[in-house]
Amino acid sequence: MVNAHKIKQDICEIGRRIYNKGFAAANDGNITVRIGENEVLCTPTMHSKGFLKPEDISIIDMTGKQISGNKKRSSEALLHLEIYKQRPAIKSVVHCHPPHATAFAVAREPIPQCVLPEVEVFLGDVPITKYETPGGQAFADTIIPFVDKCNVMILANHGTVSMGEDVEKAYWWTEILDAYCRILMLSKQLGRVNYLDQQKSTELLELKDKWGFADPRLTEEYQNCDICANDIFRPSWAETGVERKAFPAPPAMPAAGKKTAVSAGTSSAGGVDQERLIKLITEQVMQQLKG
Repeated sequence: MVNAHKIKQDICEIGRRIYNKGFAAANDGNITVRIGENEVLCTPTMHSKGFLKPEDISIIDMTGKQISGNKKRSSEALLHLEIYKQRPAIKSVVHCHPPHATAFAVAREPIPQCVLPEVEVFLGDVPITKYETPGGQAFADTIIPFVDKCNVMILANHGTVSMGEDVEKAYWWTEILDAYCRILMLSKQLGRVNYLDQQKSTELLELKDKWGFADPRLTEEYQNCDICANDIFRPSWAETGVERKAFPAPPAMPAAGKKTAVSAGTSSAGGVDQERLIKLITEQVMQQLKG
């Protein structure tokens, strides 16, 4: 039997974490937990998530209608409900505005891959949705193209939404993502981001598969592509306005010990024949010396 009061307490605890981490200023953010076929616990609108009490949490049905509670449910509940409809195994959804991840949402900068092992295993590729005015069904529908391929999404010019089997796990993905975005931004300030090569990235994906974490990059469609440079959500970029600017795609990186496709006996940096490049540079230097 579901202990609704205990789950409400858990929601309040996650609300405090979100507020204390700076992921939800003032009354930002919303949290839901599905407790039945047609019952969802939902945080109230216009209420700080850092100071929630169990009695503040309402119950809504799967259409968004409030069926109990003294405070009005969140205005963005339809986003949560759409996730539950698309993924019935999901039991909790957390939406907030973590600053580093939201910076990527505002810039519409895709999240680089093949950098941190933990991120590769636990998050994988993170999509950025199309922008829609928050609150309506059109806003809720922006998650549909991506929801079955990830557990956390960046909402363009808005924030993040993450999901899981319970409210704590749903929150985890948001915290991991924001920490990663912060590390990326700090690394960029130091000068560069170093990427894992394809062999090491493949090893991480194999571990992920072994531990039971699904990843679209393990499907046949992506087995022969360059894992780090080919964002699996790239076909959506034209519609969502996503573009690499701050973090260019890494050069194609063959697995260790394998020759590149350029030509036998030569090496490649980003698909360029290094021997030919050295020859051209040498010729230019010699011409300058003669001059």
